[in-house]
Amino acid sequence: MSDAGPEPLCRFWRVTEAGPPPRRADRSAGGTLPTRAFRYCEAATTAAGFGWLVFPPIDLAMVWDGSEIRWTWQGADGWHPLTVAQFPGFRDRFDAAAPEALRSWSPPFAGALPEPGLVNLWSGLFARSRPGWSLLLRPPANLPRPAGYEIYEGMVEADRWFGPLFVNLRLTRTHAPVEFRRDMPLFQVQPVPREAYREASLAAFAVEDGLAAFGPAEWEAYDRSIVAPRREGGCPLGRDAAAIRRRRRGEPA
Repeated sequence: MSDAGPEPLCRFWRVTEAGPPPRRADRSAGGTLPTRAFRYCEAATTAAGFGWLVFPPIDLAMVWDGSEIRWTWQGADGWHPLTVAQFPGFRDRFDAAAPEALRSWSPPFAGALPEPGLVNLWSGLFARSRPGWSLLLRPPANLPRPAGYEIYEGMVEADRWFGPLFVNLRLTRTHAPVEFRRDMPLFQVQPVPREAYREASLAAFAVEDGLAAFGPAEWEAYDRSIVAPRREGGCPLGRDAAAIRRRRRGEPA
């Protein structure tokens, strides 16, 4: 911790100087959640608002014919074969800013991977997480999936590894353009404490079979969560969501 306060949970560098900056994820999933879910389903809104949304730094499109990928971008003079490509104009800016030993090592913007239809796409960002935290890169939570591609999820130990924040994706449509727009999120970044996915942590689970495995504590918890609120026609909509929000404000639930 510094005199200026605690280290941010995540710090982004937008080095392409283009496209929208990362944005706090929206509990309404960009207004796409049904109104009833937004009002009453705290599980859905919490998941949608967990993390930050990342957008493409430029409008672009790709076409896959089942064998080769061609791409175009805002300001391009047409379609070009995609092998490995730099962000337009970025290599010169990188070399002008980088120490001499690092010049000509600017990260690529887009690249076709050896597997059919797979693409590596850079967000134009670098990121660093707080010590002990990693960044989960995943499709935007609870947003309708875009047509034509699927994002692979990845966990980046960004407190230890400092590099371009990119995703791998799989094109799922052939012979028609797949668009990536700056006004639509490309992926979501979610902070995860490294302890949560250590092997020892994930190995610490149990499975119980049958209702006979319920003890008094489980029956009491089921009654408190499900049955008691509904006795005598009770349980107003959003009761659990309201209780969770009160706890977050430090009020009695």
